[in-house]
Amino acid sequence: MSGPERIKPRAVFTEGSTLRHVIVMTATGSIGLVAIFAVDLLSLLYVSWLHDPKLTAGVGFATQILFFLVSVNIGLSIALTALVAQALGRGDRGHAQRLAASGLVHVIVISIVVSACVFPFRRDLLMVLGARGESLDVASRFLAITLPSNMLMAVGMAMSGVLRAVGDAKRSMYVTLFGAFATSIADPILIFGLKLGIDGAAMATILSRCVFAGVGIYGAIFVHGLVRRPQRSFVVRDLVPMMAIAAPAILTNLAAPVANSYSLSIFAGFGEPTVAAFAIIDRVTPVAFGVLFAMSGSVGPIMSQNWGAGLIHRVRETLTNCLVLTTIYVFAVWGLLWLAAPSLNAVFNATGATADLVAFFCSYGAAAWLFLGFIFVSNAAFNNLGFPILSTVFNWGRATLGTIPFVTLGASQGGAQGGLVGMIAGAAIFGVLAVVSAYFAIRRLRFRPLP
Repeated sequence: MSGPERIKPRAVFTEGSTLRHVIVMTATGSIGLVAIFAVDLLSLLYVSWLHDPKLTAGVGFATQILFFLVSVNIGLSIALTALVAQALGRGDRGHAQRLAASGLVHVIVISIVVSACVFPFRRDLLMVLGARGESLDVASRFLAITLPSNMLMAVGMAMSGVLRAVGDAKRSMYVTLFGAFATSIADPILIFGLKLGIDGAAMATILSRCVFAGVGIYGAIFVHGLVRRPQRSFVVRDLVPMMAIAAPAILTNLAAPVANSYSLSIFAGFGEPTVAAFAIIDRVTPVAFGVLFAMSGSVGPIMSQNWGAGLIHRVRETLTNCLVLTTIYVFAVWGLLWLAAPSLNAVFNATGATADLVAFFCSYGAAAWLFLGFIFVSNAAFNNLGFPILSTVFNWGRATLGTIPFVTLGASQGGAQGGLVGMIAGAAIFGVLAVVSAYFAIRRLRFRPLP
């Protein structure tokens, strides 16, 4: 096989500028990830052109449920990426291949089980979020079509993580980029060309996930040869180190959809126009701040490889670089959103309460993403440096103590806009605390054995 022979065995992130590694990995990761988010935003735009707020609200409710499943997949991919990167950092390629094989089996089994558990209770879960009437029917149907394809997304994310672990940022980018490209073509054809409406949007999602998984498998297995044939004994044995990282990472990532779901349940009390605004904001923010998501997923291998090589000072440099870039990026995007608010409302045909809430978010709500970015970067440090429990603590702290009282009080005093202000306040408190803790965690690495 020609692919594996071309791969250099050295740990690429232990040499050269850490800032350059962060920028390159984040930039390449952002291209594909933002493309996925942009296509999701485009899908919602197409749905909004059907001129029925109930359809837009229904997609918004369904997205919150899918967010839970994606969070589980992210936690699994974080664990697989960290373990493979650490093994490569030690120069043990054989162990990395074994972990990748076992981890892929774990990802497939767990993603199927999670989907099977959610499917029969999807309507009940949607009703907990506040979905009623036609919006409930739309959301339930959307989930019925898309839930069975969750395993494909999980595999694609896992293989993309393996590609990041080996330092192949370009092919990791291709995984999401090709998936987004497939959706961008299928959406208008299925929604409008074949007149399938919401069903067409759901079918386009399935097609995207097929491409997502296929490109990831090709890169990780056939190009890099990083996934050997799984062996039952190793699959069982490797479950412990896999879940040692994955379990707290999953709990950590579940915190965000829990916080969003609670907020949505509060906002649902203000009517479907507010839920429609929430759906628009939920699709706009990943596109606007997708770089932060990409950074949190991309810098993990940089930290893991340098820790595996005993280069603690480079781990600290990586964290600092991430925080500086996060601050610069958020302020730049915040300004753009402020200017783009009228155009967003015009494109999505948003009027009344929907337009008011979207405009308010663009003017003030984006501030929350500075502190959410701090939490994302700190999570990368915690999950990849042997402190996953801290990631869980801060994310659930933000999702509970930093969300429930702040959003509830804000909404009771200032309506939906007050609820957004409450979200900002809670994120600020936990974002700052997470950064301080991340630096303390890195200081403790000198007293711990290498992974």
